[in-house]
This record gives sequence, structure tokens and C-alpha cells, in this order.
Amino acid sequence: MSEPSVESPLLGRGPDPASPGGRPSPSRLRPTTVNRMSSGNPTPERPHIEKHIGSYEAVMRDVIIGFSDGLTVPFALTAGLSSLGDTRIVIMGGLAELFSGMISMGLGAYLAADTERQHWEAELAREKHEVETVPDMERAEIYDILAQYGVSRGAADPIVRDLTADKETWVRFMMDFELRLPEPDAGRAWISAVTMGLSYFVGGLIPMLPYFFLATTTRALLVSVMITVVVLLVFGFLKNWVAIRTRKAGFWGAGETLVVGALAAGTSYGIVRLLDNISS
Repeated sequence: MSEPSVESPLLGRGPDPASPGGRPSPSRLRPTTVNRMSSGNPTPERPHIEKHIGSYEAVMRDVIIGFSDGLTVPFALTAGLSSLGDTRIVIMGGLAELFSGMISMGLGAYLAADTERQHWEAELAREKHEVETVPDMERAEIYDILAQYGVSRGAADPIVRDLTADKETWVRFMMDFELRLPEPDAGRAWISAVTMGLSYFVGGLIPMLPYFFLATTTRALLVSVMITVVVLLVFGFLKNWVAIRTRKAGFWGAGETLVVGALAAGTSYGIVRLLDNISS
């Protein structure tokens, strides 16, 4: 009596008459794609892919902060200095602020990232000490954490037992769920410093460019304002659209960025003009 033919997604139909003992030959060991249409579903099976913001989120944050500050602060300064009517003063003052601001922003970003790393290391050492010295209290905290997600004590017992079986896993769970402190990247401080510093420099250089090529401060200020308005609108739209992915948020960000830049520039221009009138 012949063996029944069996359908297999990996082996095809069997047995293979060319193979001894009814085993499938190696040539028939082929992967196949499961098609849900064969089961009556009109839509082919597709892998579920979730899109999340990756590790570039922190870099994008530094770019946004640095570029936005670079657009508004040097623009406001050069707009204010242009009221003096001397292009040379505008360029010298603008460059001095641009380089000092770049260094300041980069140093601030480095110190912030380095402090974050030191804080994480201190909390990690403290959590390891508590796991070693007061394990019962740490286990009770795991039960409390799981209870916040609706896990009963009976259901939590095997979870707690597995988590506390390895101390490294135990400490990592406490860092992630009790303290909510993910491990910072070891090289994050330098990356943040360079990213924010360069972003500030590029953003601040844009409103200064007309003063290098135009002889009169009035015309240079007008061109600088037009260029900066366009850049503020585009940058404001993109920074919100990348983060929130809606046009409404993008337009809101464009308007918000433009208003902030206009207020900063107008205030700086008015103050310098007032001080110049008072001194003269």
C-alpha cells in the first residue's frame, strides 16, 4: 500500500519516489512563501513593520536646537547692529557672536550629555547595591511595577522569579521600568557637541551672508530679512512635520518659528537704535 501524499510548506508533496525510504531529496528542501490567498484571504500575507523613531532622535533634537538658535540669535544681533549703518561693524560683531555662540552651544551640549551619562552610572551603581543588600525590597518593587500594568500577584510570581534569577537582568529591569533611565550612548557627548555647534554656526551664517556682498547695511538688512523669513518658515515646518508627521503641526511650527525670530530681531534692532540715539 502506497504512502499518502502530504503537503508541506517546506518539503512540497511527499514522499519523494526518488529518495530512499520515502524521505524528500535535498533538492526539494526549499523555502516557500506562505500566501494567505490560498486560505481564502484575498490579501497576500505581508510582514508587519512598525515604524519608530530610531537613535537619530537625539541627533535631530540637537540639530533643531542648534539651528533654530543660530537663526534667531545672530539674525537678531546683525539686525540690531545694522541700525548703526556700518557693514563692517555688523560683520565683525556677527562673526564674534557666531563663533562664541557655536563654542558655547557645543560645550553646553557636551556637558549636558556627559552629566546625563554620569547620572545613569551613579543610579546603576546604586541599584546594584540595593539588589545586593535589600533584595526583598527590590522584589516588592517589581510586584508594584507589574501591578501598575494590571498583572496580579499570582501571575507576577513566575515573572519575578525569572527576573531575579540573574542579577544583571534584575538590575536592568529596575533601571528600565523603575527609574526609566535607558543607557546613554558612550560617545553621545561628543556627537551632541559637534552636532549642536555646527548647526548653530550654519544657522547663524545664513542671515549674515548679505552683509558680505552688499555695500549698504539697509539693502543687506532687507535681503537678510527676506532670506531668514523663508528659512524660518521652511525650517519651522520641517522640524514639526518630522516629529509629528501632520501638515497642521508643520504649518504651526512654521508660524511659531517665524514669530519668535521676528520678535527677537525687532527687539534687538529697536534696543540698539534707541541706545544709539541716546548716546548721540
